[in-house]
Amino acid sequence: MSYRTLTVREFARLTTSAVPTTLDQAQVTDADFEWLCEISARMRTQSGAHILHIDGRRWLRLDNYVGVLESPGGLRVEILPKHVERIDSQTVRCARVLLRRMLEASMNLTPREGGEAALDQFDHPLTEWVMRQFLLALEYVVKRGMRSDYLRVEEEQRYLRGQLDMAKQARASPARADIFNIRHDVFSIDRAENRLLKSALQRVSKSSRDADNWRLANELLHILKEVPTSQNVQADFRSWSTDRLITHYLRVRPWCQIVLGDQMPLALAGEAQGISLLFPMEKLFERYVGRALRVSLPVGYRLTEQASRHWLCDHENAGIFRLEPDFLIEGPDFATVVDAKWKLLDGADRTNNYGLRQADFYQLYAYGQKYIGESGELTLIYPRTGRFETALEPFYFAPGLRLHVLPFDLNAENLHGPNHLAPGVGLPSSF
Repeated sequence: MSYRTLTVREFARLTTSAVPTTLDQAQVTDADFEWLCEISARMRTQSGAHILHIDGRRWLRLDNYVGVLESPGGLRVEILPKHVERIDSQTVRCARVLLRRMLEASMNLTPREGGEAALDQFDHPLTEWVMRQFLLALEYVVKRGMRSDYLRVEEEQRYLRGQLDMAKQARASPARADIFNIRHDVFSIDRAENRLLKSALQRVSKSSRDADNWRLANELLHILKEVPTSQNVQADFRSWSTDRLITHYLRVRPWCQIVLGDQMPLALAGEAQGISLLFPMEKLFERYVGRALRVSLPVGYRLTEQASRHWLCDHENAGIFRLEPDFLIEGPDFATVVDAKWKLLDGADRTNNYGLRQADFYQLYAYGQKYIGESGELTLIYPRTGRFETALEPFYFAPGLRLHVLPFDLNAENLHGPNHLAPGVGLPSSF
Protein backbone atom coordinates (compact mmCIF):
# COMPACT_ATOMS: atom_id res chain seq x y z
CA MET A 1 0.00 0.00 0.00
CA SER A 2 1.29 3.48 -0.85
CA TYR A 3 1.10 6.04 1.93
CA ARG A 4 0.51 9.78 1.66
CA THR A 5 0.95 12.43 4.37
CA LEU A 6 -1.27 15.49 4.34
CA THR A 7 -0.24 18.33 6.69
CA VAL A 8 -2.86 20.90 7.65
CA ARG A 9 -3.73 22.88 10.77
CA GLU A 10 -6.75 23.53 12.98
CA PHE A 11 -9.92 24.64 11.21
CA ALA A 12 -8.54 23.64 7.79
CA ARG A 13 -11.07 22.66 5.12
CA LEU A 14 -10.87 19.35 3.26
CA THR A 15 -12.62 18.62 -0.01
CA THR A 16 -12.82 16.05 -2.75
CA SER A 17 -12.51 18.81 -5.37
CA ALA A 18 -9.21 19.87 -6.90
CA VAL A 19 -7.86 22.82 -4.89
CA PRO A 20 -4.36 24.20 -4.20
CA THR A 21 -2.95 22.45 -1.13
CA THR A 22 -2.08 24.74 1.79
CA LEU A 23 -2.14 24.43 5.57
CA ASP A 24 -5.72 25.73 5.52
CA GLN A 25 -7.19 23.62 2.71
CA ALA A 26 -6.44 20.35 0.92
CA GLN A 27 -7.92 17.68 -1.31
CA VAL A 28 -8.71 14.11 -0.20
CA THR A 29 -10.14 11.13 -2.05
CA ASP A 30 -13.82 10.21 -1.91
CA ALA A 31 -12.99 7.15 0.22
CA ASP A 32 -10.96 9.17 2.74
CA PHE A 33 -13.71 11.83 2.82
CA GLU A 34 -16.28 9.19 3.77
CA TRP A 35 -13.90 7.64 6.32
CA LEU A 36 -13.35 11.01 8.01
CA CYS A 37 -17.10 11.49 8.27
CA GLU A 38 -17.51 8.02 9.77
CA ILE A 39 -14.75 8.36 12.36
CA SER A 40 -16.02 11.82 13.33
CA ALA A 41 -19.52 10.42 13.91
CA ARG A 42 -18.10 7.52 15.93
CA MET A 43 -15.98 9.80 18.16
CA ARG A 44 -18.89 12.16 18.66
CA THR A 45 -21.04 9.24 19.81
CA GLN A 46 -18.41 7.68 22.06
CA SER A 47 -16.85 10.76 23.67
CA GLY A 48 -18.72 13.84 22.47
CA ALA A 49 -15.67 15.04 20.53
CA HIS A 50 -16.50 17.12 17.45
CA ILE A 51 -13.34 16.68 15.39
CA LEU A 52 -14.82 18.11 12.19
CA HIS A 53 -17.95 19.67 10.73
CA ILE A 54 -19.61 19.07 7.39
CA ASP A 55 -19.44 22.30 5.39
CA GLY A 56 -21.60 21.78 2.34
CA ARG A 57 -21.67 18.55 0.33
CA ARG A 58 -18.02 18.53 -0.66
CA TRP A 59 -16.21 20.20 2.24
CA LEU A 60 -15.22 19.20 5.76
CA ARG A 61 -13.96 21.74 8.27
CA LEU A 62 -11.67 20.51 11.03
CA ASP A 63 -12.26 21.65 14.60
CA ASN A 64 -9.69 22.61 17.24
CA TYR A 65 -8.21 19.10 17.55
CA VAL A 66 -4.58 18.47 16.68
CA GLY A 67 -2.59 15.30 16.12
CA VAL A 68 -2.66 12.61 13.46
CA LEU A 69 -5.36 10.51 11.82
CA GLU A 70 -4.46 7.53 9.65
CA SER A 71 -7.05 6.13 7.26
CA PRO A 72 -7.29 2.52 6.08
CA GLY A 73 -6.60 3.83 2.59
CA GLY A 74 -3.10 4.95 3.57
CA LEU A 75 -3.73 8.65 4.15
CA ARG A 76 -2.01 10.22 7.16
CA VAL A 77 -3.63 13.56 8.09
CA GLU A 78 -1.33 15.59 10.34
CA ILE A 79 -3.21 18.42 12.09
CA LEU A 80 -1.01 21.13 13.64
CA PRO A 81 -1.85 24.05 15.96
CA LYS A 82 -2.92 27.29 14.32
CA HIS A 83 -0.74 29.52 16.46
CA VAL A 84 0.08 32.17 13.84
CA GLU A 85 -1.92 33.80 11.06
CA ARG A 86 0.91 33.89 8.54
CA ILE A 87 2.25 30.87 6.66
CA ASP A 88 5.94 30.63 5.77
CA SER A 89 8.66 28.01 5.39
CA GLN A 90 9.10 27.65 9.16
CA THR A 91 5.43 27.48 10.12
CA VAL A 92 5.14 23.68 9.95
CA ARG A 93 8.32 22.94 11.86
CA CYS A 94 7.54 25.55 14.56
CA ALA A 95 4.03 24.18 14.95
CA ARG A 96 5.37 20.63 15.35
CA VAL A 97 7.86 21.70 18.02
CA LEU A 98 5.14 23.63 19.86
CA LEU A 99 2.77 20.66 19.78
CA ARG A 100 5.46 18.39 21.20
CA ARG A 101 6.19 20.78 24.06
CA MET A 102 2.49 21.08 24.83
CA LEU A 103 2.10 17.31 24.81
CA GLU A 104 5.00 16.91 27.22
CA ALA A 105 3.42 19.50 29.52
CA SER A 106 0.03 17.77 29.42
CA MET A 107 1.72 14.49 30.41
CA ASN A 108 3.57 16.14 33.31
CA LEU A 109 6.91 14.96 31.99
CA THR A 110 10.15 16.15 33.54
CA PRO A 111 11.99 19.00 31.78
CA ARG A 112 13.72 17.88 28.62
CA GLU A 113 17.29 16.70 28.88
CA GLY A 114 20.25 17.38 26.62
CA GLY A 115 19.54 14.31 24.52
CA GLU A 116 16.19 15.81 23.52
CA ALA A 117 17.89 18.43 21.36
CA ALA A 118 18.21 15.90 18.55
CA LEU A 119 14.49 15.14 18.76
CA ASP A 120 13.70 18.82 18.21
CA GLN A 121 15.32 18.40 14.81
CA PHE A 122 13.30 15.22 14.20
CA ASP A 123 10.93 16.97 11.81
CA HIS A 124 8.38 14.19 11.32
CA PRO A 125 4.64 13.96 12.07
CA LEU A 126 3.54 13.62 15.68
CA THR A 127 3.06 9.85 15.62
CA GLU A 128 6.62 9.21 14.43
CA TRP A 129 7.92 11.53 17.16
CA VAL A 130 5.82 9.75 19.82
CA MET A 131 7.07 6.38 18.60
CA ARG A 132 10.63 7.68 18.67
CA GLN A 133 10.20 8.86 22.26
CA PHE A 134 8.77 5.50 23.24
CA LEU A 135 11.60 3.57 21.57
CA LEU A 136 14.32 5.68 23.19
CA ALA A 137 12.67 5.34 26.62
CA LEU A 138 12.33 1.57 26.13
CA GLU A 139 15.95 1.33 25.00
CA TYR A 140 16.93 3.05 28.26
CA VAL A 141 14.93 0.47 30.24
CA VAL A 142 16.57 -2.41 28.36
CA LYS A 143 20.03 -1.01 29.03
CA ARG A 144 19.24 -0.64 32.73
CA GLY A 145 17.82 -4.16 32.82
CA MET A 146 14.34 -5.62 32.36
CA ARG A 147 12.84 -6.54 35.71
CA SER A 148 11.62 -10.06 36.38
CA ASP A 149 9.27 -11.30 39.07
CA TYR A 150 8.21 -14.54 40.70
CA LEU A 151 5.29 -16.12 38.88
CA ARG A 152 3.10 -18.81 40.47
CA VAL A 153 2.79 -21.89 38.24
CA GLU A 154 0.26 -24.67 38.77
CA GLU A 155 0.85 -27.75 36.66
CA GLU A 156 0.91 -31.55 36.50
CA GLN A 157 4.28 -33.30 36.48
CA ARG A 158 5.74 -36.76 37.09
CA TYR A 159 8.03 -35.31 39.75
CA LEU A 160 7.59 -33.19 42.87
CA ARG A 161 8.60 -29.55 42.76
CA GLY A 162 7.53 -26.82 45.14
CA GLN A 163 4.24 -27.64 46.88
CA LEU A 164 1.89 -30.55 46.32
CA ASP A 165 -1.65 -29.30 45.71
CA MET A 166 -3.41 -31.63 48.12
CA ALA A 167 -6.95 -30.66 47.08
CA LYS A 168 -6.38 -31.43 43.40
CA GLN A 169 -4.33 -34.51 44.21
CA ALA A 170 -7.15 -35.92 46.37
CA ARG A 171 -9.61 -35.51 43.49
CA ALA A 172 -7.28 -37.09 40.92
CA SER A 173 -8.16 -40.43 39.35
CA PRO A 174 -6.34 -43.49 40.80
CA ALA A 175 -5.34 -44.29 37.22
CA ARG A 176 -3.19 -41.11 37.31
CA ALA A 177 -1.47 -41.89 40.59
CA ASP A 178 1.93 -41.28 38.99
CA ILE A 179 1.02 -37.66 38.17
CA PHE A 180 1.57 -34.95 40.78
CA ASN A 181 -0.45 -31.71 40.96
CA ILE A 182 2.15 -29.17 42.05
CA ARG A 183 2.51 -25.43 42.65
CA HIS A 184 5.80 -23.58 42.44
CA ASP A 185 7.25 -20.14 41.65
CA VAL A 186 9.47 -19.33 38.71
CA PHE A 187 11.53 -16.18 38.26
CA SER A 188 10.05 -14.89 35.03
CA ILE A 189 10.21 -11.79 32.85
CA ASP A 190 6.44 -12.20 32.36
CA ARG A 191 5.15 -9.28 34.40
CA ALA A 192 2.55 -6.56 33.67
CA GLU A 193 5.01 -3.79 32.78
CA ASN A 194 6.97 -5.94 30.34
CA ARG A 195 3.83 -7.29 28.68
CA LEU A 196 2.61 -3.74 28.04
CA LEU A 197 5.96 -2.66 26.64
CA LYS A 198 6.01 -5.67 24.31
CA SER A 199 2.49 -4.90 23.06
CA ALA A 200 3.35 -1.25 22.43
CA LEU A 201 6.60 -2.24 20.74
CA GLN A 202 4.79 -4.58 18.35
CA ARG A 203 2.38 -1.84 17.40
CA VAL A 204 5.20 0.61 16.77
CA SER A 205 7.09 -1.87 14.59
CA LYS A 206 3.99 -2.36 12.43
CA SER A 207 3.03 1.33 12.26
CA SER A 208 6.28 3.25 11.84
CA ARG A 209 7.22 4.50 8.39
CA ASP A 210 10.51 6.02 9.51
CA ALA A 211 13.49 3.80 8.72
CA ASP A 212 15.36 4.58 11.97
CA ASN A 213 12.28 3.96 14.11
CA TRP A 214 11.52 0.69 12.32
CA ARG A 215 15.12 -0.51 12.70
CA LEU A 216 15.28 0.28 16.44
CA ALA A 217 11.86 -1.27 17.03
CA ASN A 218 12.92 -4.56 15.44
CA GLU A 219 16.19 -4.62 17.40
CA LEU A 220 14.22 -4.24 20.62
CA LEU A 221 11.69 -6.87 19.52
CA HIS A 222 14.54 -9.35 19.18
CA ILE A 223 15.68 -8.56 22.73
CA LEU A 224 12.13 -8.89 24.11
CA LYS A 225 11.23 -12.03 22.16
CA GLU A 226 10.69 -14.05 25.38
CA VAL A 227 8.19 -11.52 26.76
CA PRO A 228 4.50 -12.28 26.03
CA THR A 229 2.11 -9.55 24.93
CA SER A 230 -0.60 -8.10 27.16
CA GLN A 231 -3.98 -9.82 27.03
CA ASN A 232 -5.68 -7.12 29.14
CA VAL A 233 -4.12 -3.69 28.70
CA GLN A 234 -6.21 -1.84 31.29
CA ALA A 235 -5.67 -4.50 33.97
CA ASP A 236 -1.93 -4.55 33.32
CA PHE A 237 -1.70 -0.76 33.61
CA ARG A 238 -3.50 -0.99 36.96
CA SER A 239 -0.89 -3.56 38.01
CA TRP A 240 2.06 -1.36 36.99
CA SER A 241 4.37 -1.39 40.01
CA THR A 242 5.70 1.71 41.78
CA ASP A 243 8.44 -0.22 43.55
CA ARG A 244 11.79 1.57 43.79
CA LEU A 245 13.46 -1.30 41.92
CA ILE A 246 11.47 -0.38 38.83
CA THR A 247 11.85 3.41 38.90
CA HIS A 248 13.78 3.35 35.63
CA TYR A 249 10.49 2.32 33.96
CA LEU A 250 8.86 5.66 34.87
CA ARG A 251 9.90 7.57 31.77
CA VAL A 252 8.58 4.94 29.35
CA ARG A 253 5.11 4.58 30.89
CA PRO A 254 3.43 7.74 29.48
CA TRP A 255 4.70 6.97 25.98
CA CYS A 256 3.47 3.40 26.34
CA GLN A 257 0.05 4.74 27.34
CA ILE A 258 -0.14 6.94 24.28
CA VAL A 259 0.89 4.15 21.90
CA LEU A 260 -1.65 1.74 23.37
CA GLY A 261 -4.31 4.42 23.82
CA ASP A 262 -5.11 3.34 27.37
CA GLN A 263 -6.79 5.92 29.62
CA MET A 264 -4.56 8.67 28.30
CA PRO A 265 -6.11 12.06 29.08
CA LEU A 266 -6.97 13.93 25.90
CA ALA A 267 -6.00 11.10 23.54
CA LEU A 268 -8.50 9.43 21.24
CA ALA A 269 -7.19 6.23 19.71
CA GLY A 270 -8.18 5.61 16.12
CA GLU A 271 -8.94 2.30 14.49
CA ALA A 272 -6.90 2.64 11.31
CA GLN A 273 -3.89 0.66 10.17
CA GLY A 274 -1.38 2.85 12.00
CA ILE A 275 -1.50 4.98 15.13
CA SER A 276 -4.05 7.79 15.32
CA LEU A 277 -3.92 10.42 18.05
CA LEU A 278 -6.05 13.51 18.59
CA PHE A 279 -5.77 16.15 21.30
CA PRO A 280 -8.06 19.16 21.95
CA MET A 281 -5.96 22.32 21.74
CA GLU A 282 -8.02 24.00 24.46
CA LYS A 283 -6.88 21.39 26.99
CA LEU A 284 -3.29 21.29 25.75
CA PHE A 285 -3.00 25.07 26.07
CA GLU A 286 -4.61 25.00 29.50
CA ARG A 287 -2.10 22.47 30.81
CA TYR A 288 0.77 24.27 29.09
CA VAL A 289 -0.14 27.50 30.90
CA GLY A 290 -0.75 25.62 34.14
CA ARG A 291 2.78 24.22 34.23
CA ALA A 292 4.25 27.68 33.64
CA LEU A 293 2.14 29.18 36.43
CA ARG A 294 2.96 26.41 38.87
CA VAL A 295 6.73 26.68 38.55
CA SER A 296 6.65 30.48 38.72
CA LEU A 297 4.53 31.06 41.82
CA PRO A 298 6.49 32.15 44.89
CA VAL A 299 6.58 30.33 48.20
CA GLY A 300 3.35 30.71 50.11
CA TYR A 301 1.08 30.62 47.07
CA ARG A 302 -0.90 27.59 45.94
CA LEU A 303 -2.32 26.81 42.50
CA THR A 304 -5.38 24.56 42.20
CA GLU A 305 -6.38 23.27 38.78
CA GLN A 306 -10.08 22.80 38.09
CA ALA A 307 -11.20 23.99 41.53
CA SER A 308 -14.73 22.76 42.21
CA ARG A 309 -15.74 24.06 45.62
CA HIS A 310 -18.60 26.34 44.46
CA TRP A 311 -21.83 26.04 42.52
CA LEU A 312 -23.55 28.66 40.41
CA CYS A 313 -26.74 28.40 42.48
CA ASP A 314 -28.63 26.21 44.94
CA HIS A 315 -31.74 24.24 44.11
CA GLU A 316 -33.73 22.14 46.59
CA ASN A 317 -30.94 22.42 49.17
CA ALA A 318 -28.28 21.21 46.71
CA GLY A 319 -25.81 22.94 44.42
CA ILE A 320 -26.44 23.01 40.69
CA PHE A 321 -24.06 23.95 37.84
CA ARG A 322 -20.63 23.46 39.39
CA LEU A 323 -18.15 26.29 38.75
CA GLU A 324 -14.72 24.95 37.77
CA PRO A 325 -12.19 27.64 36.80
CA ASP A 326 -9.02 26.47 35.09
CA PHE A 327 -6.81 27.81 37.89
CA LEU A 328 -7.37 29.15 41.37
CA ILE A 329 -4.33 30.89 42.88
CA GLU A 330 -4.40 31.45 46.64
CA GLY A 331 -1.95 33.10 48.96
CA PRO A 332 -1.88 34.96 52.27
CA ASP A 333 -5.19 36.87 52.40
CA PHE A 334 -5.46 36.66 48.61
CA ALA A 335 -7.18 34.64 45.88
CA THR A 336 -7.55 35.06 42.14
CA VAL A 337 -9.12 33.10 39.30
CA VAL A 338 -7.32 32.46 36.00
CA ASP A 339 -8.72 30.93 32.80
CA ALA A 340 -6.76 29.99 29.67
CA LYS A 341 -8.42 30.20 26.25
CA TRP A 342 -6.97 28.92 22.98
CA LYS A 343 -8.04 31.70 20.61
CA LEU A 344 -6.13 34.21 18.51
CA LEU A 345 -7.03 37.77 19.54
CA ASP A 346 -6.49 41.03 17.67
CA GLY A 347 -5.39 43.71 20.13
CA ALA A 348 -6.18 46.48 17.66
CA ASP A 349 -9.70 45.37 16.72
CA ARG A 350 -11.73 47.32 19.26
CA THR A 351 -14.77 47.31 16.94
CA ASN A 352 -15.15 43.53 17.27
CA ASN A 353 -14.12 43.49 20.94
CA TYR A 354 -10.65 42.14 20.05
CA GLY A 355 -12.19 38.74 19.26
CA LEU A 356 -13.24 38.18 22.87
CA ARG A 357 -16.33 36.07 23.55
CA GLN A 358 -19.13 37.41 25.71
CA ALA A 359 -19.75 33.94 27.13
CA ASP A 360 -16.18 33.87 28.54
CA PHE A 361 -16.82 37.14 30.37
CA TYR A 362 -20.05 35.80 31.85
CA GLN A 363 -18.12 32.75 32.98
CA LEU A 364 -15.34 34.79 34.63
CA TYR A 365 -17.89 37.05 36.31
CA ALA A 366 -19.58 34.01 37.88
CA TYR A 367 -16.19 32.67 39.01
CA GLY A 368 -15.33 36.02 40.56
CA GLN A 369 -18.58 36.30 42.48
CA LYS A 370 -18.26 32.85 44.00
CA TYR A 371 -14.50 32.49 44.52
CA ILE A 372 -13.24 35.99 45.39
CA GLY A 373 -16.35 38.08 46.13
CA GLU A 374 -17.18 41.63 45.05
CA SER A 375 -13.60 42.81 44.72
CA GLY A 376 -10.39 41.32 43.39
CA GLU A 377 -8.53 40.40 40.22
CA LEU A 378 -9.51 37.96 37.47
CA THR A 379 -7.35 36.95 34.51
CA LEU A 380 -7.98 35.57 31.02
CA ILE A 381 -4.92 34.23 29.20
CA TYR A 382 -4.65 33.91 25.42
CA PRO A 383 -1.72 32.91 23.18
CA ARG A 384 0.59 35.77 22.25
CA THR A 385 0.72 36.58 18.52
CA GLY A 386 1.84 39.44 16.31
CA ARG A 387 -1.66 40.93 16.67
CA PHE A 388 -1.81 40.46 20.44
CA GLU A 389 1.54 41.26 22.06
CA THR A 390 0.62 43.28 25.16
CA ALA A 391 -2.09 43.17 27.80
CA LEU A 392 -5.40 44.88 27.08
CA GLU A 393 -6.67 47.63 29.34
CA PRO A 394 -8.52 46.16 32.36
CA PHE A 395 -12.23 45.35 32.15
CA TYR A 396 -14.35 46.32 35.17
CA PHE A 397 -17.26 44.18 36.32
CA ALA A 398 -17.56 46.49 39.35
CA PRO A 399 -15.35 49.23 40.81
CA GLY A 400 -13.37 46.64 42.76
CA LEU A 401 -13.67 43.62 40.47
CA ARG A 402 -11.32 43.75 37.46
CA LEU A 403 -10.61 41.36 34.62
CA HIS A 404 -7.19 41.35 32.94
CA VAL A 405 -6.57 39.89 29.48
CA LEU A 406 -2.93 38.84 29.10
CA PRO A 407 -0.88 37.26 26.28
CA PHE A 408 1.09 34.07 26.90
CA ASP A 409 4.31 33.59 24.93
CA LEU A 410 4.17 30.03 23.57
CA ASN A 411 7.93 29.81 22.99
CA ALA A 412 9.23 31.47 26.17
CA GLU A 413 6.39 29.96 28.23
CA ASN A 414 5.64 33.15 30.15
CA LEU A 415 3.08 35.91 30.46
CA HIS A 416 3.45 39.45 29.14
CA GLY A 417 1.87 42.28 31.04
CA PRO A 418 1.40 43.60 34.57
CA ASN A 419 1.40 40.98 37.28
CA HIS A 420 -1.93 40.62 39.06
CA LEU A 421 -1.54 36.95 39.97
CA ALA A 422 0.17 37.52 43.31
CA PRO A 423 -0.13 41.18 44.44
CA GLY A 424 2.63 42.49 46.61
CA VAL A 425 4.98 39.62 45.78
CA GLY A 426 7.59 39.83 43.04
CA LEU A 427 7.23 36.98 40.58
CA PRO A 428 10.11 35.98 38.34
CA SER A 429 10.99 38.40 35.56
CA SER A 430 9.16 36.28 32.98
CA PHE A 431 5.95 37.66 34.43
